[in-house]
Amino acid sequence: MTVIHNLCFNPSQCLEVRGFIPHGCKQFGINLGTDEKNFALHFNPRFDIFGDNRKTILNSLKDDVWGAEVKESFFPFQEGSDTAVCFHFEKNRISIQLPTGNPLSFPVRFPVQQISYLAVGGIEVKSITLDGSIIQ
Repeated sequence: MTVIHNLCFNPSQCLEVRGFIPHGCKQFGINLGTDEKNFALHFNPRFDIFGDNRKTILNSLKDDVWGAEVKESFFPFQEGSDTAVCFHFEKNRISIQLPTGNPLSFPVRFPVQQISYLAVGGIEVKSITLDGSIIQ
């Protein structure tokens, strides 16, 4: 898992995660928040796990308590291929640009001034960029 604790992702900025989805992948996750107990966004594409088949799950975590899941049927991810997902942080929502160009949007459910925590699991991270500058 790739974890960054001092991200400095501010409103109006864009964060891109590029990676490789391994064969046999059941799910992967990208968490954006303030720490490991507070996620403004839990982005979780599920190939086949927890009763979800080819669904993208969006959620939040506040003080280690999950919010209500949002399940999106649009699923542009392929095992054994590269992927890139872009996140645009706005004051009240996070817009998500998927590999095919289709957008998703998720409300910021609790006040967040800056996203300082990023965790990526289930894929092999190739690069992470913030407004075009490579941070990993």
